[in-house]
Amino acid sequence: MGRQRLLDDFGREDGATPTPFVPLAARERPEGLPEVWRVVDGYVEHPYLRARELRALPFQLDLARIALSDDLLVVLPTGLGKTVIAALVAVELLRRSPGKLLFLAPTRPLVQQHAASFARWLRPMRLARFTGTVRRPVREGAWETADLVFATPEIVQNDLAAGRYDLKNVALLVFDEAHHAVGKYVYVPIAERFRAERPDGARVLGLTASPGGKDERIEEVVAALGVGRIEARTREDPGVAEYVQPTDVELVWVDLPPAVRQVREALTDAARATARKLQKMGYLRKKPIGSLTVKDLIALRAEIFARPGPMVRRFGPLFHQLVLLHLHHAQERLETQGVTPFLQYLDRVEGKPKPSRGDAAFLKLPEVARARAEAREFLRDTKAPSHPKLDALVELVRTTMARAPDHPPRVLVFAQYRDTIQGIQSLLELQGWTVGRFVGQATRDSDDPGMNQKEQARVLQGFRDGRFPVLVASSVAEEGLDVPDVDLVVFFESVPSEIRAIQRRGRTGRTSLGRVAVLLTRETRDVQYQQAEVRREKAMKRIVRRLSAEARQRGSSRVGGPGSTASRGARERPETSV
Repeated sequence: MGRQRLLDDFGREDGATPTPFVPLAARERPEGLPEVWRVVDGYVEHPYLRARELRALPFQLDLARIALSDDLLVVLPTGLGKTVIAALVAVELLRRSPGKLLFLAPTRPLVQQHAASFARWLRPMRLARFTGTVRRPVREGAWETADLVFATPEIVQNDLAAGRYDLKNVALLVFDEAHHAVGKYVYVPIAERFRAERPDGARVLGLTASPGGKDERIEEVVAALGVGRIEARTREDPGVAEYVQPTDVELVWVDLPPAVRQVREALTDAARATARKLQKMGYLRKKPIGSLTVKDLIALRAEIFARPGPMVRRFGPLFHQLVLLHLHHAQERLETQGVTPFLQYLDRVEGKPKPSRGDAAFLKLPEVARARAEAREFLRDTKAPSHPKLDALVELVRTTMARAPDHPPRVLVFAQYRDTIQGIQSLLELQGWTVGRFVGQATRDSDDPGMNQKEQARVLQGFRDGRFPVLVASSVAEEGLDVPDVDLVVFFESVPSEIRAIQRRGRTGRTSLGRVAVLLTRETRDVQYQQAEVRREKAMKRIVRRLSAEARQRGSSRVGGPGSTASRGARERPETSV
């Protein structure tokens, strides 16, 4: 276990005087307000809130009221104040009971961000942060004495398994980015443990912008968290639309140059030939070869191992499956990222310390060798960029810079692959712009170092402060981080995941008109991914609304009776004085 230290050792984040220790059971619990919270001049009043610190909108107060009576999953677009709702619920439940808040978030930056918000909004309480670096946990504060605990879930799960503490005095358990609560993710066993140990009156609050696009996934999240109610709001809903800014989404189309199409055709020929070999072995017969996805090819590996018979019969199919997977990855990089990322992929396969037979066979395919030679010739003999998206990106950035003379402009570019991020950064810097880079912790080589969490925090702060106008980021920046309201968000490629697309778009349109540009290459995987994302997002909204209505109907007789908090919250607004 890492060295424990009290937050009092280095003071509060807001600079206030450290809070003296008060046992939880002896903590003062003042009388509540008639309406739970009161809103005066736009600020929320509550015995546990600092004066004139926390603003809340009517829909946030309504959702918080529901969460006081029901275990709740809140589905709310990024930027609409899910953390505010958690704070409203927390202060009232802590006022009512001697329990504590446990706020879980998937990453250390998110934990720090939420802890800082609560420290700013709430009156002095003892706060602890349990997070992790790559190698060890870091504990700031102590579980036994803290009123508010903010943590990454892995540390809490390990502590529970080791018997260091239990959840019997947790009054509110918050799962941020609750869509992770599926499969083997650590949210699942923590929620199960809480159901067994929770005290009377304790609540679960799940927060997400995007729970998923399939019934099974959303129902799995709901079941894992053990919530009995879902409440969803969109930017277009009455009661929300008047408080948010619209987001304009523009699809920017480009075409592959003829020479690059020839490179792609060579890869396509090799993929079809390899897939036909697998079909002759009895695999890949459910979908057309041209419609196969990475998910299909990964599932194929599991199918091969599941077939009965001796292991020697699996070697051939596994060999061809790996070759086909390589061909798919290579073609995707060529179509959606560019010629340079395609060649970098081949170089990385070739440079493996211990390449497999499948790796070697992939590189030796005549079609792959021809594609490699033609790609190198394209870069050597043409002045065109590695991908036409790069020219489109430069024009988008230039236009955005010209549109924002009255404030420091900010552009956030999302890219799927680290090789692409390097290329984008170099290109934009050649245009004269200062560009920040934001990636994960993994280091692949000396030319592509990872960023630890302190480095990530410094880059985000530089972007907030306007020290550089453009930030190029991987998926690490998609989820929940407090990125400033940006003028333009660019998707360098479409992503088929509705969860990731919603998270990316949520970085803009918070306090002013939001702009999103999605770069798409005609007649490539970009188009398929974009269509899949739109379809899944529509399905997600439809499913969430149905499940929300069903849960509300089931619970109406239980929580909607005379005098219940949830019923009252659905009908009344908090007292407001102007």
